[in-house]
Order: sequence, then C-alpha cells, then structure tokens
Amino acid sequence: MNEETAKAGIAVVHVFIETFNAQDHEGHAKTLNYPHVRFANGRISTIENAEVFIAGSRRGEARLQQEGWHHTTVANLDVIHSGDDKVHLALRNDRCHEDGSVYHSFDTFWIATLVDDHWGIQFRSSFLHASK
Repeated sequence: MNEETAKAGIAVVHVFIETFNAQDHEGHAKTLNYPHVRFANGRISTIENAEVFIAGSRRGEARLQQEGWHHTTVANLDVIHSGDDKVHLALRNDRCHEDGSVYHSFDTFWIATLVDDHWGIQFRSSFLHASK
C-alpha cells in the first residue's frame, strides 16, 4: 500500500463531497479526471469532459432539492488498494436532510487517478438503490 497516494485519494474524495454539498458545479468538476465513468442503476455512463459534467450536475440539483437533500456525508471510507497513480476506495455515503437526519445511504466504489499531475475521481460504481 502506498500511503502517500492513499492520502491523495482520500483528499480528493473529501473535496468532491465539499464541492457537491456546496453545489459548486465548476469546482466539483475539477475533482474528477476525464473521461469519467459512472456505473449506477444498471447503467454505465461516460462523461467526456468537465463541460458535460457541469451541465449534468446543474440538472441534478433540482432532483436533489425535490428529494429533500441538504448535504451528503461520508459515513465510511476504506482504501482498498493504492499504487503510484491509482487508489481504490470503498465508501458508504449518507444523504441527509437539513436537520442532519439520514434519509438515504448507499455503498459506492471509487477509483482516484493521477493524470497529468492532477488527482481526480475517474470511476464511480454506486449501489444507489440501497437503503438505510
């Protein structure tokens, strides 16, 4: 296990969550490496660049508001593997209402990569259908 890259992978996860919670779409896009691949709800999607990600992130904001989302927390984070330029991370994320109550929890597996001196999340596979 490469401790230095493990820390880099963990750090980018936290910035991802911070920018997501702030709904800072441009900042959030910077936490990724592209192409970004997501596997959720039985579908694989590939996001080619930050502009495409930002547009999708903006569209998703209304859906989050409709479900009563206020913020997301990382309930658990484990580094599974880490090498010189890649970190595998297992997370459990909680979606919370404004009062902090958790209304949806799900497990997810992310891969953080080092591309052109930039650490970013490049792959996410989530069990979004899982409940609390």
